[in-house]
Amino acid sequence: MTKNACFYFDYNATTPLRFEVQEEIKRVLSVFGNPSSLHAPGRQAKNVIESAREKVAGFINAQPDEIVFTGSGTEANNAVLNAFACPSNECASHKPMRGGILVSAVEHPCVLGTAHFLREKGVSVRFLSVDTHGKVNRDELEKIFDDNIKLVSVIMANNEIGTIQDIQEISELVHKHDAYLHTDAVQAVGKIPVNVKELDVDYLALSGHKFYGPKGVGAIYIKKGSPFCSLIRGGGQEFSRRAGTENILGIAGIGKAAEMRGPEMDAEKERLVFFKNKLKKGIEQKIEDICFNGDPFDCLPGTLNVSFKGIEGEALLMCLDQERICASTGSACSSGSLSPSHVLSAIQTPDEMIKGSLRLSLGRDTTHQEVDHLLATLPPIIQRLRG
Repeated sequence: MTKNACFYFDYNATTPLRFEVQEEIKRVLSVFGNPSSLHAPGRQAKNVIESAREKVAGFINAQPDEIVFTGSGTEANNAVLNAFACPSNECASHKPMRGGILVSAVEHPCVLGTAHFLREKGVSVRFLSVDTHGKVNRDELEKIFDDNIKLVSVIMANNEIGTIQDIQEISELVHKHDAYLHTDAVQAVGKIPVNVKELDVDYLALSGHKFYGPKGVGAIYIKKGSPFCSLIRGGGQEFSRRAGTENILGIAGIGKAAEMRGPEMDAEKERLVFFKNKLKKGIEQKIEDICFNGDPFDCLPGTLNVSFKGIEGEALLMCLDQERICASTGSACSSGSLSPSHVLSAIQTPDEMIKGSLRLSLGRDTTHQEVDHLLATLPPIIQRLRG
């Protein structure tokens, strides 16, 4: 089913591959050389990669040699956290890295899962609470800091509730304690302006398919001078930071996607905020016993998370799907789990509301027709399920 065959409200899960990116990938299909080879086909492939690297770097105001391409945002996040569990205590950068890790309670499953794994392996890992809007408690962060903590990981924009963290302020606090800051910006890059120099982060993860690029390609921003230890070893690709022959088609696609997104984000933000406010007002007026989750102000422009009392989220999604409405209950990466959302639990959402959550995420192709159809369809579904 194509996006045009349904009413799509799941842009946080993935975005349609935009036409210009498809054309760029088609253009590169004939580039067959190995980028590590010194002959002409190899140089041609290398040029494709370096051109895309410049575009991705420019998109977040980084230097090209601070960008390392990966197979996904998940790999990017894993690589950073695992680097601080390096058993040798020294890595290619010749800087001490091994130490305690501190992560927020509302991280994406790929960060939380890695944190729990590392804890089982003996790494000191602690978790940082958030307030009822999903914001990191900076007073607690200051209070629990000690000399053992080397890395702090805080998601920039939450994938479920859309809350945007005060990364710049967190960065100042973390660096005051001579630690490093990593941010999972997978949901932020391409939706809001991200400037790594202003944020002053040490590591940042992003993913192409969240801003109309291809799946299977992401990137890590590694600030110059920040230590790093390769997760995937065996070759000198990506400045000896990620071994393996590069995914030329995917990298060309993410580069083109980054190039196309910058000029359109400001205008799109106004349109998405209008649609989100229309949805919020319509749901409030037509449905009782609800609560909206996330920060009402510091939130992604196209993300609306709402909980309905007395509703099972899975049943709601099935009913919406029958009406050709595509939405989500939370993270697509954990949609197979029957456990309550760890994000909603962390922000102290009442138990009777957690299981009835609905995440509506909007994007560049969202239309008035889709919003009107959802507002006309959702209330009778809720009424039927409650009955």
